[in-house]
Amino acid sequence: MKLLEGKTAVITGASRGIGKEIALLFAREGADIAVTNIADDEEFRSAVDEIKTTGVRVKGYAFNVAGFADAQKYTEEIVKDFGKIDVLVNNAGITRDTLLMRMTEEQWDLVLQVNLKSVFNLTKAVLMPMIRQKGGSIINMSSVVGVSGNAGQSNYSASKAGIIGFTKSVAKEVGSRNIRCNALAPGFIITEMTDKLPEEVKKEWIEKIPLKRGGTPADVASAALFLASDLSSYISGQVINICGGMLT
Repeated sequence: MKLLEGKTAVITGASRGIGKEIALLFAREGADIAVTNIADDEEFRSAVDEIKTTGVRVKGYAFNVAGFADAQKYTEEIVKDFGKIDVLVNNAGITRDTLLMRMTEEQWDLVLQVNLKSVFNLTKAVLMPMIRQKGGSIINMSSVVGVSGNAGQSNYSASKAGIIGFTKSVAKEVGSRNIRCNALAPGFIITEMTDKLPEEVKKEWIEKIPLKRGGTPADVASAALFLASDLSSYISGQVINICGGMLT
């Protein structure tokens, strides 16, 4: 039997990179998939079509996860379409990197809204459906910089650190309802975004990693699959660093 057979999973920010990889793996493991993106663009439609090739039920929803009302509205629509939500992966996120002395209020606010407020919005929206069905798994995408900090990323680091505190609090609030909440903290993951970094920067990062390589979206997706499945039924309120030993 596939690990997610009979489950419905919602993955935010799934048009590419880690989010898309998670959606594809979950689908291959039998889950019906609802994916979100801020825009109904060609890239998002292509991702939805690719996920559909796995043979499970898939539907895309275009809305801004940083908007509270939209999060409530579209979550209700997903429940209506699929009947339930077993797994939520809060993956949507952005960066606006710069030193604090140069950072604008807009750069700070935008990163906190998209990265942190969206996690509040979607988590709050799925709680009642999960409570009614007496179970669920919420997976929040943090980052190693939310644990250790990083120069030039005070806004991003703050948002990802906030996700960790939020995750632990939610786990304590809803554990009695058989709802688990965990966080993933990826390190240096090779995606379209990081692949554009200068070679010397990538080399410097890899030198800090005991496994001597960058991670892949598949590495993150495998950890997400573990937390989404019943294999992790006694794990909640935890942060799993996916960093090749960098934070050891």
